[in-house]
Amino acid sequence: MKKIILGIQIGDRYDEAVEVQRTLTDFGCIIKTRIGLHQQEEYNEECTEKGLLILELVKNCGDKGKELEERLNNIEDVKVRKMEF
Repeated sequence: MKKIILGIQIGDRYDEAVEVQRTLTDFGCIIKTRIGLHQQEEYNEECTEKGLLILELVKNCGDKGKELEERLNNIEDVKVRKMEF
């Protein structure tokens, strides 16, 4: 069994967050760990538009993991990178 980690870069959190969240909710049963990061400009109190999520998927996710990756990649301004161990 492989451990699968997905890194998800969201180019515009304000425009894409709702669709990304809806997709993650649809696949919530295969997401073991979710870490959300945002970038902040140094010396500026405002958050940037970009966001980064890191997901650890359950070991037996099978085709559901591939489907999640495809759905996220189909969202405009979202990039997904996968690591397998």
